[in-house]
Amino acid sequence: MVNNIKLFDVIVDDNEKKILEKIIESKFWASGSGVGFVKKFENKFQQYVKAKSCVAVNSGTAALHLALSQFDIENKEVIIPSLSFVSTANAVLYNKGIPIFADIDLKTMCLDPKDVKNKISKNTKAIIPVHFGGMPADLISLKKIAKNNRLVIIEDAAHAAGSSYDGKMIGSHSDACCFSFHPVKNLAMPSGGLISLNHKHHKSFASKLNSKRWCGITNRQSTEYDIKDIGWNYYMNEFSAGIGLAQLSKLSKLNNLRKKIAKKFSSKLNISSKMIYDKNCSYHFYWILVKNRNKLRKILLEKGIETGTHYPPIHKFTMYDKKISLPNTEYVAKSIITLPTHPNLSKNDMDNIIKIINKFDKT
Repeated sequence: MVNNIKLFDVIVDDNEKKILEKIIESKFWASGSGVGFVKKFENKFQQYVKAKSCVAVNSGTAALHLALSQFDIENKEVIIPSLSFVSTANAVLYNKGIPIFADIDLKTMCLDPKDVKNKISKNTKAIIPVHFGGMPADLISLKKIAKNNRLVIIEDAAHAAGSSYDGKMIGSHSDACCFSFHPVKNLAMPSGGLISLNHKHHKSFASKLNSKRWCGITNRQSTEYDIKDIGWNYYMNEFSAGIGLAQLSKLSKLNNLRKKIAKKFSSKLNISSKMIYDKNCSYHFYWILVKNRNKLRKILLEKGIETGTHYPPIHKFTMYDKKISLPNTEYVAKSIITLPTHPNLSKNDMDNIIKIINKFDKT
């Protein structure tokens, strides 16, 4: 059946349509060197998160790959959560690093600093905290651990466009922060990603990343150019950047609507294990933990309500197959249901979701 309430639902208006028409008519659709709408988007997003530099790419996966490429992690360990999309781990492998999985904090579903500390070895080079569902990870504790052990922090903010932490926007805290602008994200594009940089060498990093995102092209003069290092076809196109500008202009407003939805879920859902309300979270989705997950999801789907199960733990995939114990991660992976929080939800939609879950919780 066709779902009446989608788990994710992009919000568009005439601004996106006008920008697309302008780009179509210009016949300038690609922007490998990062000019046009791509440059405008980079500048606007940099101002929004107050980062030192920003480099736009074509996906969150590309952002993670390129960001990690700046820190020479070959044969080095990178501590990550297993409760994430597989790109978080794959990006480590792309750079010939070694993913080391740490457990999560059940309150936030983000990396547990205590377990991160336990997983550090002489071979550890970096930590990748994932801001799960838009909930900020404990960056104060993680940055202290990183400083004490001379480690790099690269944030995975695929869920966290518009989230904040310790009075600052996510994207302005660490050496590098990677965003995804997939169509289901709070800031949606056909495809897109971005790396915000705050490293002391952010200018030189940005210059290198500009080259790497476009097949290694550098020193371009007219039709002449040089290739000094390997690069990839990771540049953002003009359509994505144009839509991104329209989406960015209303991101704070839409995130505030998401927060209102999450606040209502937090106060009205009687279920004991549920996502906390935090004004710093951008609520890419809202999660609950239940027994008989499949039964509740089936009931919700029969009522036209789409849900998700974010995520199958990475360390359980055949490709990784790590014989490790991550009790919190494995418990969550078996019981989590992710609920819609997009601003297209009506009051009646929210009331129905709450009513069905509360009724199920009593059974």
